[in-house]
This record gives sequence, structure tokens and C-alpha cells, in this order.
Amino acid sequence: MLTDLPTIRPGPAATTGDAAPTRRNHDDAPDTAELFTRLAGLGDGPERDAVRDELVAAWLPMAHRIAGRFRDRGESVEDLRQVAALGLVKAVDRFDPARGAFESYAVPTVTGEVKRHFRDRMWALRVPRRIQELRNRVRLARRELGQHPGSPEPTLAALASHTGLTEEEVGAGMAALDSFSTLSLDAEASTGDDGQSLAETLGSTDASYDVVIDREAAKAGLRRLPERERAILYMRFFEDMTQSRIADRLGISQMHVSRLISRSCARVRDEAMGRCAGGRGPA
Repeated sequence: MLTDLPTIRPGPAATTGDAAPTRRNHDDAPDTAELFTRLAGLGDGPERDAVRDELVAAWLPMAHRIAGRFRDRGESVEDLRQVAALGLVKAVDRFDPARGAFESYAVPTVTGEVKRHFRDRMWALRVPRRIQELRNRVRLARRELGQHPGSPEPTLAALASHTGLTEEEVGAGMAALDSFSTLSLDAEASTGDDGQSLAETLGSTDASYDVVIDREAAKAGLRRLPERERAILYMRFFEDMTQSRIADRLGISQMHVSRLISRSCARVRDEAMGRCAGGRGPA
């Protein structure tokens, strides 16, 4: 429990040496043992809700004190207090009075809730937990190695030795140090006079790539078609001939041409999709 050092309160007993020193809790650590005992014996209902609300209100200053430890880290104090209050509610709901003092349970619960908020909510982009942990270890190591005035910027090797990580892991943590927030695409890409924004440096997807992929996927199936069917597809899709003109040139019916086109396209499509789903097909 977070308590101050033993304090002897003035009074007649203190002057005679008959009274033992008493411990004084924090000002935001009220005596609510009876309320918790009462809460534990109540079932769901208005009375339990009222006792629960009274406990949360009594311990709310402690939650606000814990939230204040995390100020100036990119989150408003109001939001931090809301997160801490949520952790306090969880602590009140889960606390078992038979297991000791509430403060010793509530402090790590509320602190953990605030830390979880920073871990899960404050990153502009979702970063894997492992990278977040590497970032924190590297950040602390840089602070410890550079705490003396005039200390040079620690090298990757020095950070790796200090943290017990590999240089590759230190590099990943260093890269994440500047990744807590993102830049707007309207931000200038450089300090030049052109004022070019980051958005102007980004490329766009070329739709022709999909056409190339489709053609490559269909090549093998087209080669395996009978010569007449390949000729029909060429006349229809490359020379833009109607089915009737193709039928006249080959001496067959227009309906037969339509069936051949449909069957050939389906065969090529099935082979192409099979190659895409199962890897390379037969050459």
C-alpha cells in the first residue's frame, strides 16, 4: 500500500510514550473497508449500485493522481482521468475484501489501464506488441546512457549491449521511436522552395498492371486451344469482327461460333484461375 512514513500525532499519549506510532494513509486513500464488506454481501440491484457508486466517488481522487503521472505524453489530462476512472471501476468490481487493502489492488489496476490506453490507443498506426516493447526498451536505454551532460549519442552497439538485444532489434526499436504519430499528407516533404507535399511524392497504382497479369495468366491456356478456336478468338477480340462475319469466313453457323467462343473463354478462364490458386500449372 502507498503510505507515508510512520507519524506520531501530538497528544497526551505521545508525550508519555504510551502510544505506538500510527500510519497515515494518502489523503486520497479513504477508509472504505466497511463499504467493501457491505458491497461483497449485496446482490445485483439498486442498493448495490448505490454502494458501488459511493466507493468509486471516494477513490476517484486516487485515480486522478495516478492519471497525473502520465501527463505531457501526448494525451489530455481529461482523457487520462477518464481512462483511470474506468480502471477504478474495474478495480471496485473485482476487489475481494478478504484479500487485503483495496489500495494495493487498485493502484496497479488503474496504472495498468492507463498504460494499456497508451499501448493500444495512442499509436496512429497499429504497431505489433513486440515492436512497441522494443521501442520502450531502447527509449529507456537511450535515456540511461545519455543522462550525463555531454554524453554522446549512444551507438547501436552500445544500446544492444545495455539492453541485451541484438543490433537488429535495437534498429527496429529505434525506427519505432519516431512512429508514435503520423504526418499529414499535406505536410511539406522538404524545406525547399517548391513546397511539395508528401501526397505529391506518392505514386498511384497503374491499372495496366492488372491487364499484364491477366494476359500472362491466359497465355498458356490460349496456346492449348485448337487452332480454329484460337483463330475465332483472335478475329473476335483483336480484329473486332462480329460473330456473323466469323461464321461466314469459316463456313459455319453464327450459333456455332457463339458456342465455340463461350467454351474457349471458359476453358482459358478456368485454367488461368487454377494457375493463380494453385501455383504454376503444366507448361
